[in-house]
Amino acid sequence: MKKLKHLALAAACLSALLFAKDANAQTTHTVQKGETLWTISKKYGVPLIQLKKLNNKQNDRLFPGERLRIPPTISASDKDLLARLVHAEAKGESFAGKVAVATVVLNRLAHPDFPKTIKGVIYERSGGHYAFTPVQNGTIRERADRESYRAVEEALAFRGLGSGSLFFYNPKTAKSNWLRSKQVTVVIGNHVFAK
Repeated sequence: MKKLKHLALAAACLSALLFAKDANAQTTHTVQKGETLWTISKKYGVPLIQLKKLNNKQNDRLFPGERLRIPPTISASDKDLLARLVHAEAKGESFAGKVAVATVVLNRLAHPDFPKTIKGVIYERSGGHYAFTPVQNGTIRERADRESYRAVEEALAFRGLGSGSLFFYNPKTAKSNWLRSKQVTVVIGNHVFAK
């Protein structure tokens, strides 16, 4: 019986080592020639600021072969949901407009007045109304195009570097005086972004 316990303990230790090695492989990146912190942050969908901080980078200098630790990112299902929102909200808008829509959701995620999950932010209701029209009219269920996914990746990498927009609206269709009273941060295409 004692021998069986030792064997089980040895197997558990071996599994832990193998799992730790695999987990480490998923959270590190070996820099290749021509890569930048920006391209790496976009590749993994992590904020550039967090990537620099985690790796104690005071500047943007990288060296081929250098190993970087990669901070955690949002789940694939959250990326998909965010891309579907971007697709539904910003059809016909420029790439910059799509990135700005995704950034609003990420800024809300970090703000104390909003829910703490992507799904919570996107499906939030206030005063009987959904925060985003596509949730109410069902277009959130439409499949997102590749550009919307790219916009989400860009917004994730850009996270924390923008002007802090928490809202956006189309001035031709928005009826809320409260929304119009918010400080405008930028106008991109048909959308006004504000905080």
